Amino acid sequence: MSADEPDKESSGAPIMDQETYELAQELFQLVRVGADVPRLAKLLEMGLAPNIRDGKGDSLLMLASYHGHHEMTRLLLEHGGDPQLANDRGQIPLAGAAFKGDTAIARLLIEHCAQVNARTPDGKTPLMFAAMFNRTEIIDLLLAHGADPALQTDEGVTALGLAQAMGAQAAAARLVQAAN
Repeated sequence: MSADEPDKESSGAPIMDQETYELAQELFQLVRVGADVPRLAKLLEMGLAPNIRDGKGDSLLMLASYHGHHEMTRLLLEHGGDPQLANDRGQIPLAGAAFKGDTAIARLLIEHCAQVNARTPDGKTPLMFAAMFNRTEIIDLLLAHGADPALQTDEGVTALGLAQAMGAQAAAARLVQAAN
C-alpha cells in the first residue's frame, strides 16, 4: 500500500483513513530526516510493519539507509526490514548506499543479507553504482563479499565500463586491479 495518498477501493471507499495517511506521511518524513529514533523503536515494538513503502515504493529502510541514518537503518533491519525490497525503480537499499558512498550502511546491509549482485530492471548492480560514482571503499567491500565484476547491464556494459564512461578513474583502476 502506498502512503503518498489514501488508497481507494474500486468502489471509491478509502482503504486508509485520513488519520492513518497523515501518520504514515509523518513517519516517512521522520525517517528521511533521521529524527526521533526512540519513537520509531516504540512504533516498531507496537507492531509497525517495517516494510511499508511510500508512493515511490521507497521502504522505511530505503529512506533511512539512503539518507545515512545508521541507527535507524540498524533498528529497521533488526525489526525485519527487508534489505532486498526494491523501490519502484527496482533499486534496493544497497544500491543507494553504493551511490551515496556510505560504507558503514553498505556493510550493515550486507551483514543483514543484502545481495551484492542484485540487479535493477536495466541490469545495474550495487558494484556498478559504486563504480560509476568512484566509491572505491564500497567497491572493495562489495568485491570482498562476492560481487561479480563481470556482470553486465542490459546494454552489455560492466562495472569497469561504467566507471570508464563516467570518468571514475580510481574506481576503474580498482576494478582492473581486482581482475588481475
